[in-house]
Amino acid sequence: MLTPSEQQRYDRQIMIGQIGQEGQEKLKRSRVAIAGAGGLASPIAFYLTAAGIGMIRMIDHDRVSLSNLNRQILHWGEDIGRNKVESAGTKLRNLNSTVKIETIAETIMESNVSQLVEGCDVIVDAMDNLPTRYVLNRCAVEQELPFFHGAVNGFEGRVMTVIPGQSACLRCMYRGEVPQEKFPVIGVTPAVIGSIQATEVIKYLVGIGKLLTNRLLVYDGLKVTFSEFTVNKNPSCDHCGSLIRKE
Repeated sequence: MLTPSEQQRYDRQIMIGQIGQEGQEKLKRSRVAIAGAGGLASPIAFYLTAAGIGMIRMIDHDRVSLSNLNRQILHWGEDIGRNKVESAGTKLRNLNSTVKIETIAETIMESNVSQLVEGCDVIVDAMDNLPTRYVLNRCAVEQELPFFHGAVNGFEGRVMTVIPGQSACLRCMYRGEVPQEKFPVIGVTPAVIGSIQATEVIKYLVGIGKLLTNRLLVYDGLKVTFSEFTVNKNPSCDHCGSLIRKE
């Protein structure tokens, strides 16, 4: 049930026919885990908080540095040296005090990932390296939690949504290992990609629209183009190949 102040706060969203009162209440009941608290996580967390998600859990072990500030908009100069999740949590609570913000300053690993996302309805990938994404993807598949992938490099970015048992997973698309290395990025790119990821999360939680399942959306900021590629489910995938769709 929405309070009178929530009715007023989300008035423009409730006016959207596909959302309405029922959809807004679904958002209020939802629990979202965001893996990361940096460039992608900033717009994702900001807009999900503004939209009225009931609980958002941010997970990141890193601290704010000066080189983060060209793109990680939840962190300001005064936050340098502070845990990213604490810095982000402060801004998000000030943005919308009705949303419960949980922060966990830990490194995501195979040994703890299940515990870190426990009780959440979805997992949002806001990481900057493929090995950790593999860990999250496997966890999402095993626990049958929707997984919202996003990645950026320079002026380019990509987005894909994974519904375990129904669509291709991240491992179906990336079959090899990619070395961890520092990569270029301008702040507007994670703003675009993170906003699309947040849109996908909202659509899934409300149960509306067409998701980016079995589709990789690629954004080229220099050309201002979006391209779409089909991603086929791999029957031999070592993450999702044995998962049978539930009817």
